Amino acid sequence: MRFRQVHLDFHTSEHVPHIGRKFSKSNFQEMLRVGHVDSITVFAKCHHGWAYFPSATNEMHPELDYDLLGAQIEAAHEIGVNVPVYLSVGLDERLAWQYSQWLIRSEEDRTNWVDSFMKPGYHQFCLNTPYLDIVIKQIQEVARKYDADGIFLDIVGERTCYCPTCLKQMQEDGLDPHNKEHVIENGRRIYANYTKSVRDAIDEIKPGLPVFHNAGHIHQGRRDLMNMNTHLELESLPTGGWGYDHFPLSARYAQPIGMDFLGMTGKFHTFWGEFGGYKHPNALRYETSLNLAHGARCSIGDQLHPEGEMDKATYELIGKAYAEVQRKEAWCAGTVNHADVALLTVEAAGVQQDSGAMYSGKIDMGAGRMLLEGKILFDVVDLKSDWSPYRVLILPDAIVMTAQVRDKVEAFIAAGGKVLATGRSGLNEELTNNLLPLGFQDVGANPFRPDYFRPAFALPNLGDAAYIMYGEGRRIELTDGTELGRREDPYFNRQAFRFCSHQHTPTSAQYGGPGMVESKHGIYIAWNVFEDYATKGSLVLREMVVYALRRLLGEQISLKTTLPAQGITTLQHQSQEKRFINHLLYASPVKRGERVEIIEDIIPLFNIEVEVRLPEQQVKRVYLAPQMTEIGYEATGRGIRYVVPQLECHQMVVLEYN
Repeated sequence: MRFRQVHLDFHTSEHVPHIGRKFSKSNFQEMLRVGHVDSITVFAKCHHGWAYFPSATNEMHPELDYDLLGAQIEAAHEIGVNVPVYLSVGLDERLAWQYSQWLIRSEEDRTNWVDSFMKPGYHQFCLNTPYLDIVIKQIQEVARKYDADGIFLDIVGERTCYCPTCLKQMQEDGLDPHNKEHVIENGRRIYANYTKSVRDAIDEIKPGLPVFHNAGHIHQGRRDLMNMNTHLELESLPTGGWGYDHFPLSARYAQPIGMDFLGMTGKFHTFWGEFGGYKHPNALRYETSLNLAHGARCSIGDQLHPEGEMDKATYELIGKAYAEVQRKEAWCAGTVNHADVALLTVEAAGVQQDSGAMYSGKIDMGAGRMLLEGKILFDVVDLKSDWSPYRVLILPDAIVMTAQVRDKVEAFIAAGGKVLATGRSGLNEELTNNLLPLGFQDVGANPFRPDYFRPAFALPNLGDAAYIMYGEGRRIELTDGTELGRREDPYFNRQAFRFCSHQHTPTSAQYGGPGMVESKHGIYIAWNVFEDYATKGSLVLREMVVYALRRLLGEQISLKTTLPAQGITTLQHQSQEKRFINHLLYASPVKRGERVEIIEDIIPLFNIEVEVRLPEQQVKRVYLAPQMTEIGYEATGRGIRYVVPQLECHQMVVLEYN
């Protein structure tokens, strides 16, 4: 898989004239060179349903009079650039007007993406209809006709559909369309049949040709869905709704699985399909560096103008990021993340997600954010992962003990692992008792909300106080555990005829039972602290969790650094080259407009201290990459300590060992 990819959208209406009129081989090749691009995904078919080549299975765009797809492939291959080919699967607006009976329908008999034909937008097809046969023929035609380096298939995934075809099939198969679980199961069967049909169809022509089915998010805990692809493309445009929290969390799940993967951002100021929108170059520099630090290749989304001329401003922008990526690739291929902590996300555990965040639930997002800010080295795991390499397992807020979860967690504890559990995690499915040996007995949901936490330990940046806890809490009693902090109740809950001040009632200083408990098997915090952090971001929440993790890890913690909270650090291992690569990144997104996070200024940092404790290897050399500048280091009891003299956006520190 190439490191410097571009995903070149080309969704072009039949009402736009002169399609491809300004395309030229020289302009196309020049822009790829300016952008330092080594792979570009181009279009065979767009959401509007048009082909961009003379097609026997589709209609070529009525305003196009030559083989644009073939010309793009020829131009790119001539200069050594790979060319995967894109086909829209879920959307085909040309056919939607001809075969509306094949569209996905809701229970109310509405279409999606837009729910009627009186609104601008696309309408999604059901792949349980004869439309699938049309798509398969279109894919095979491209595979047969062109020297594509892969096939990218878009707008697909498991769907719930109530179209006549699905309703009839469910009844014939003994499924009840009134039962939501049966409808979901039918959607799973339809999608599995689609991906197998695609794989079989392509292998008839070009066995093993890479294929990726894009659903916009890689679902944690669904390895069956992941394995329907040859590689993964993690769509995650920070300014397009995903935010800067999404990609690290997704990548920390994808990399340990072992599949090749890339991170896909965009050059756009906002979202796909934005013409004339540009990020600051520093944003793309940071986002591509974030990919490398998490073991990913890079992809940047662009949209070609209908007349086919590549935009120089775009490729100058992309080139500023990809020139840096090109110099760093040698230290970023074939890496494995080094992690102390395993995070079992609520998504990976199959817990129902909230809908308050773009593709990441609040609990998972809050956990990922805390771990990054706390400089805790972590992977995201599911119930099929091998948990034995990790020293601590985090069960965030809502991981109740189903039989499968309980067996896995108990085996982890029996092997010497420790657990950090919060909120409802560790309780049985009825939420009536805790099932993990964490030193407490659950009494029930805490009747006071919000309430207060008074830690029995010193916080790094805060004093001795009772801290507001907005999240849902549990009432607990000590058994064989040690109290690390207490709950204090407010005088009363805020009500219509009984309230105090602007927000909530202050602490009564009345003891409400333990709030944080430690046993020999781990630590329990009696609130939904991760969800609370995602919504409120209170500093005390992060300091509680980081304190707990550092206490559980003890001297086994692999990395400590003075990098500020908004900085990110990872430790990647290249075993064949016998070296670890410590990635350090720093940028501070700011809110601009409505719910848009922007990176513009990159503030350099100086003299960042890092202590790395490596497993047994003897470090023989430490240097900055790609500069190849050696830096001094000193041995500690369990590893080495060094100072990074300057960090400007992204710096790699290479630790070679014997």
